[in-house]
Amino acid sequence: MPRMTAYPHLLAPLDLGFTTLPNRVLMGSMHTGLEDGRKHFPAMAAFLAERARGGVGLMVTGGFAPNIEGWAKPFAGTLATSGAARRHKIVTDAVHAEGGRIALQILHTGRYGYHPLCVAPSRIQSPISPFTPRELSARGIERQIRAFVRCAKLAREAGYDGVEVMGSEGYFINQFLVTHTNQRTDEWGGPYANRMRLAVEIVQRVREAVGPDFILIYRLSMLDLIPDGSSWEEAVTLARAIAQAGATIINTGIGWHEARIPTIATSVPRGAFAWVTKKMRETLRAEGITVPMVTSNRINMPEVGEQILADGCADMVSPARPLLADPDFVRKAQENRSADINTCIACNQACLDHTFQLKLASCLVNPRAGHETELVLHRAPAKKRFAVVGAGPAGLAAATTLAERGHEVQLYEAGDRIGGQFNMAKRIPGKEEFHETLRYFERRIAATGVQLHLRTRADAAALAAQKFDAVLLATGVSARDPKIPGQDGPNVLSYIDVLLHGKPVGERVAIVGAGGIGFDVAEFLVTPEGHSPTLNLHEWLAEWGVADPAQVRGGVTRAQPAPPARKVTLLQRKAGKLGKGLGKTTGWIHRAALQMKQVEMIGGVNYERITPQGLFVTYGEKRQDGQLIECDTVVLCAGQEPLRELEAPLRAAGVPVHLIGGAHEAGELDAKRAIDQGTRLALNL
Repeated sequence: MPRMTAYPHLLAPLDLGFTTLPNRVLMGSMHTGLEDGRKHFPAMAAFLAERARGGVGLMVTGGFAPNIEGWAKPFAGTLATSGAARRHKIVTDAVHAEGGRIALQILHTGRYGYHPLCVAPSRIQSPISPFTPRELSARGIERQIRAFVRCAKLAREAGYDGVEVMGSEGYFINQFLVTHTNQRTDEWGGPYANRMRLAVEIVQRVREAVGPDFILIYRLSMLDLIPDGSSWEEAVTLARAIAQAGATIINTGIGWHEARIPTIATSVPRGAFAWVTKKMRETLRAEGITVPMVTSNRINMPEVGEQILADGCADMVSPARPLLADPDFVRKAQENRSADINTCIACNQACLDHTFQLKLASCLVNPRAGHETELVLHRAPAKKRFAVVGAGPAGLAAATTLAERGHEVQLYEAGDRIGGQFNMAKRIPGKEEFHETLRYFERRIAATGVQLHLRTRADAAALAAQKFDAVLLATGVSARDPKIPGQDGPNVLSYIDVLLHGKPVGERVAIVGAGGIGFDVAEFLVTPEGHSPTLNLHEWLAEWGVADPAQVRGGVTRAQPAPPARKVTLLQRKAGKLGKGLGKTTGWIHRAALQMKQVEMIGGVNYERITPQGLFVTYGEKRQDGQLIECDTVVLCAGQEPLRELEAPLRAAGVPVHLIGGAHEAGELDAKRAIDQGTRLALNL
């Protein structure tokens, strides 16, 4: 008898008429950089094959342009010739060998293209590209439609099981739909029937070209989150027409790239936009239109997907980055092993940030993602003995990877729990997902047989006496001393006092240092204790100004943040904008969140002294315009220094030593680098 599953909706097959998908999980499209240039195709094949092996029902590739005008950037992935289609066979063959299904995403970026050949319905520059697009003629539009059709036929030739037509996120097709970007007066502009014509023609003509037995997904923007976005009535009209034009599946797109509302960052509640898909699905079902609907965004655990499907929000769920974090997401759900999933924490640091820096995407919690051909986990030829000192992210990654390779590993941690700096990060409102990474590593420690010694301060002589083959120092960092006169006063705390030890903080606070930790401490202090909007969807939607699109065009309204719990001033020595060093795709979210909470941000200061009344600062090299920032508490977040006190005595004793994580380089505390270093070292020792 088949075992009972905790996820009957998630793991139920989906009959598409001409084919049946094995479950309700669609791996959403992610641009990894492996799409760009044929040299990466073997790596892309390995990346997708691993996810097919993990049991995902259907995958969508990163975007491929149908022509050079649709490029995301110069020489981006393009599928426009039979020669290119032949090169894709390595990908489709690898996926099919593992029993998987895969669709190619056709992505035309329109005015979002980062190149001088970009085109759009009207000559209006986007706020996220320096290039002004060329306005297409009616003949030019016809050429773009033909490029979509050709691309779909080539995808079929290349062995794909289907295509996804990207019609959301503010890309080319989306740009035709709204008056904000389409100011034409011909048959492609003006009334909505004309503006939606492009989308409908593309779907209709693609369906005619590929035949009835080919999956055709249309990604429809159900919530634009821009002021002049589509009305709900328009979105429903389009969905109705797309279904009639021959779409097999309608996928949900949320927010244009230029929208000022976070949609996939860690502070966004899980499944935050499933209600939008539900609204669309119920509207169409009432009219007898039964095209399967997919919902997306922040669906990072099987429990979340199961609940969304059980609630009738959608027919499929589309986790994307959760399958970067754990390629075996579906397999573990099938085996009722959800607790063993390496959960996506939606940090964006190694995926989206890398993409926008033109680097290959990977994953902070799983550095093998996108690097499967290079970072291969294999059993060691001979069992060795290793000591790992420090159970922060670097130490945990190294210890568990070494043990998985068959080595004996002793892991020493001075504190009473694993996690290092993650134990502070998880307390920040909007960073609750960090709890999941610690749960995952606890499970891995148990499964791999790492010998964990908590409350054990490692001693160089004792380590040397045990004759380890090598010692890995993952001892982390100590807080840098900013040497401000008066900093030993009772009104001064370190970030560790605040986040780890829970020491009381006054009503008015000055924070010294505006790096990642300064921003985190500010968010912690302006939010009432135990009251994170990330854990309360209605509150989060109100805080960011997300509205019902049936009430407000585009689904965006005035933000209504809760009042701040404290008056906070955030300061830095550097002149210029605070938070400049934060994540490329998330920094603006942290800045906006603090601005909503009326945090004052001041750069270019010199910290002169701390008194019982507050923090006295001056400005610029000449130390002018002295000012007392009155406050009850000063919190020091002035950076970190590597902790390496064991290195010299161990080397002196002839013990091979490796430094990883913060002990190697404090920098801006960087968990991405720490986990990557720990993993790579453990694979190579």
